[in-house]
Amino acid sequence: MPEPAVAGRYKLWDGPVRLVHWLLVGLIAFSWWSSEDHLNWHRWSGYAIIGLVIFRIWWGFAGGGAARFSSFVRGPATILGYLKTVGRRDPSDVPGHNPLGALSVLAFLVVLLAQVGTGLFAVDIDAFEAGPMSDRVSFETGRQIAEIHELTFRVLQGLVVLHVLAVLFYLVWKRTDLIGPMITGKRALPSDPGLAAAPWWRLALGVALAGAIAWALSKGLRF
Repeated sequence: MPEPAVAGRYKLWDGPVRLVHWLLVGLIAFSWWSSEDHLNWHRWSGYAIIGLVIFRIWWGFAGGGAARFSSFVRGPATILGYLKTVGRRDPSDVPGHNPLGALSVLAFLVVLLAQVGTGLFAVDIDAFEAGPMSDRVSFETGRQIAEIHELTFRVLQGLVVLHVLAVLFYLVWKRTDLIGPMITGKRALPSDPGLAAAPWWRLALGVALAGAIAWALSKGLRF
């Protein structure tokens, strides 16, 4: 597919953003596969997802360049203005997430938080398998939370389908490859967006914070 007229390929997505993105892709698929007959693996996959989501939220404030929420989250007027351009065949040259993509990112984070959060309290129908914090609620409440856990996964599946369709739409109609940059970190753009990287200590602190919270939740907040 042809790219827009560009001056070169410039750094867009940093390593942490790309790693979180692809790990979430794999873990969501793995959690789906393990949800019936491999519940122990399913739980550990959920803990890993918790850590990744917490880190991504941290990185949205502490990261650099296109990783920051402030670089892509926009108000209603900007979103509506961008909607008017979606039908055009002009390749998208927005560095980072466009205003609609920003909504997708926020929706994924919210639904994933709901998904893993309910999983911590969910109880199966025989009370044989349960989340690490299920003893904080009654059996009936745990079963209701399990139903919400299932429902949020259906919502997550819908978001995944919409995301894939959007990527294909941009590739075929707007002649903009969104997959390659999420692999290489670089994208063809009219000019260098000049996105600054975050210092290493913010990365280390975010990893430690996310790991500590995920570990604590896996233990039911008991130490």
